[in-house]
Amino acid sequence: MASSSHEEALVTLLNSRAYSTLPDKLDLPELVEDVLRPFGGTTGQLDLVRAVRDDLVGLVTVDPRDSAADWAAFSGRVSSVTFQQDFSTPGAVRLRQVSGDPVVGSIVLSVAAVVEAGNWTRLKLCANDLCTEVFYDTTRSRTRRWHSYEICGNRTNVAAYRARNS
Repeated sequence: MASSSHEEALVTLLNSRAYSTLPDKLDLPELVEDVLRPFGGTTGQLDLVRAVRDDLVGLVTVDPRDSAADWAAFSGRVSSVTFQQDFSTPGAVRLRQVSGDPVVGSIVLSVAAVVEAGNWTRLKLCANDLCTEVFYDTTRSRTRRWHSYEICGNRTNVAAYRARNS
């Protein structure tokens, strides 16, 4: 299963946070545009984007069976963003944003598209505690553990082997 532009944009946004040895890309003016381009460009509300991103990282890491409170918190965070149905194209409906930060609105629409497609649980955190990169699991069984087997999976398996045999 290939990821869509929504999943790719969300993975890029979630990986813009500081993790491992990498800085927060939203703190680096030269990288903000790259991170936010899929959502319509730059925003004057980077603090809100960071908070939304943090909520989404939490939703990626929480057990889906225990996520109701986290989804409610995310809904509260983005409550300033509202949409109206637009039926101006025959046979189609489109949600048009009528209030709130446009970048946050675009993030919300991407999250909604991924959730509606049943693919939210495919967004995962790399199981390597030294990495924690977010990735989109394309396996049929949804059991991929590392963002890259060659990098993180191999290191983890070698470390476990050495620990067992020492």
